[in-house]
Amino acid sequence: MPMTLPSLDVLKTFVAVAQRLNFTHAAQALHLTQGAVSRQILGLEQRLGYPLFIRRARGLTLTPQGAMLLAPVQQALGQLDEALERVGAQPGTLRIKCPTCAMRWVLPRIIRLQNERPEMHIELTASVSHGLDFGAEHFDAAVAFGRPPGKKLTAHHLFDEILTPVCTPSYLPDLSRPPLPADLADKTLLHPTRDRRDWLMWLKAAGSDALPSGKAQHFDTLDLAMSAALQGFGIAIGDLCLLEEDIQAQRIVTPFPLSVVSGAAYYLVYPERAVLPPTLAALVSFLGDEAANSRAWQRKTLSVACNAL
Repeated sequence: MPMTLPSLDVLKTFVAVAQRLNFTHAAQALHLTQGAVSRQILGLEQRLGYPLFIRRARGLTLTPQGAMLLAPVQQALGQLDEALERVGAQPGTLRIKCPTCAMRWVLPRIIRLQNERPEMHIELTASVSHGLDFGAEHFDAAVAFGRPPGKKLTAHHLFDEILTPVCTPSYLPDLSRPPLPADLADKTLLHPTRDRRDWLMWLKAAGSDALPSGKAQHFDTLDLAMSAALQGFGIAIGDLCLLEEDIQAQRIVTPFPLSVVSGAAYYLVYPERAVLPPTLAALVSFLGDEAANSRAWQRKTLSVACNAL
């Protein structure tokens, strides 16, 4: 027959005593009498069938069993506190995780959604990590680069990653013909990865097997490389959809007609649910419509690029 669990109050008392190794100090922290704390610990030890503390004149010491029990009890109490705080948060609050590279596309749309729906409360958290663990991270949904593994996840495709060189309008000189990779010989190439794979992928599609320039700067994320390009520090490989607003505003240009589909994509992901909460359903619908608009713009842009070839 399984053992019935001790009460939360008794477990909290155990943690308080184990952290201080002193009944008096633990009692003060718990606003109890020393006698009450001592009786709770003794009752817990009797219930478990083994001692948790060694009583000495100079204080307490955890027994091996007490030491083994402390960490999992602390973890369980911490998870319970987090769960209660999360459930007790303001109704309608959505917590969304987003990789920094996608913030250019996601952030302005989240702000617009909140302006249109002021009753919705959305907390958007940027992360350099692409990993997702809804069991350990307290997010309702996430924008993910690449479809994450997992059978209990719902994933909505937003848009594909389509790469092309980008720079400020004045970075490359005016030419009487479309630019060629060779025209980058004296330019600074901005790399979003150490292995330079994005530039090499595009150059291979353009018929070049080597980097045209020895000048280079490397960044940890695509967003940092695109930000450097926006400031005129060089020419970067950029994602068409992520730079949609910058391209439309002509803050940045795509001087080469060739774009490359990398095979990766962005998704809106959340744990499987029988019924979506209204706020999450509204977010899914809104970002789905926005993504459809971006894909349509993307196709139009690619069509123009193809016609220019």
